[in-house]
Amino acid sequence: MVVDQALEETIKFERKKPDVFGDAHPKALLREVVEIGEHLKPLDNQHVISSDQFDRNTLLQLFRLAAKFESNPQRFSTPLQGKILISAFYEPSTRTRLSFESAWHRLGGDIMSITDRSTTGIAKGESLSDVGEMFNNYGDCVVLRDTNAHSLFEMVKSLRIPIINAGNGIDEHPTQAMADMYTILKWRPKLTKATIKDKDKIRVGVIGVPNKMRTVRSLLKIFAIFPQIFSEVIIMHDGSNKEIFDGDQLERFKQAGLPITETTKVKKLIPELDVIYINSIAWIGDSVTHFQKKMHLDDKTQLKDSAIILHPLARGDELSTKLDETPHNWYFSQARGAVFIRMALLTCLVQRAERVIDVI
Repeated sequence: MVVDQALEETIKFERKKPDVFGDAHPKALLREVVEIGEHLKPLDNQHVISSDQFDRNTLLQLFRLAAKFESNPQRFSTPLQGKILISAFYEPSTRTRLSFESAWHRLGGDIMSITDRSTTGIAKGESLSDVGEMFNNYGDCVVLRDTNAHSLFEMVKSLRIPIINAGNGIDEHPTQAMADMYTILKWRPKLTKATIKDKDKIRVGVIGVPNKMRTVRSLLKIFAIFPQIFSEVIIMHDGSNKEIFDGDQLERFKQAGLPITETTKVKKLIPELDVIYINSIAWIGDSVTHFQKKMHLDDKTQLKDSAIILHPLARGDELSTKLDETPHNWYFSQARGAVFIRMALLTCLVQRAERVIDVI
């Protein structure tokens, strides 16, 4: 049988091709952070609600554990064997839901998945508090995503197993922010040091609206735990939103020592940035709303040679696919790393950390 040449070229693929551009390998990060398992112990009895519930030591150890998983995915095959995850996604999701479920499966656990509230008792008027009470009997951990910011807190009232906030309306998305920070530290492992020289600090531009975008809100909270690594964090917007911060949101970041500013002069400043974080989507009510429609990055955008671009995905016109085949593309590494961050976090929350770290 003769195979058409065009078909033959189409059906072939290369398994060894790198998943991402750039040096996204985590071994350098592993070398920079000493393993101290004791810093992970507080996670034994915690829900994961907000980015600002963590401290620097706990996050660094989570990043280190994620790097161990990513460096050698086959080393730890079944630490969650016998554990059950309840994956409750009442808002559409691709990356977040699948990366949590992939993380759990990779660790040997079993999953019960809910992707439509109309198939549950909630459709009959059952309260989320009662749903949480039932979840206590069915699983060992819950991952919840909901368009309503208050749903998470309603379910927490009755839970005796840990729950992870996988996005609650426009409020927060803490594990996305962890994946974002993990990516930055893989890119520049020296930023894990307690003291950073001025010349080594990074200048970051965040294109987004902190009071409307949960990814941006959670990211800035993570940044505020590591303020010493930044020379400046610039919130970049198009000026169409009169208010971009909630209440004392900006003041709290400044009090934490985060050198944060804002600007509408995006094109002028982008060539000076080390990291550009861009997002344009927010869940408001039951629908997606696009912000910053005037802002986009493409192959014509002037960037530092060494600059990296991050995006929580899914993307729209704001991030051109023409940047995918460039060294600026670290957003695919960001998405890949999210699996390993969630592996690390889930292992700790269900009290199996002693199986995957050397000393605790």
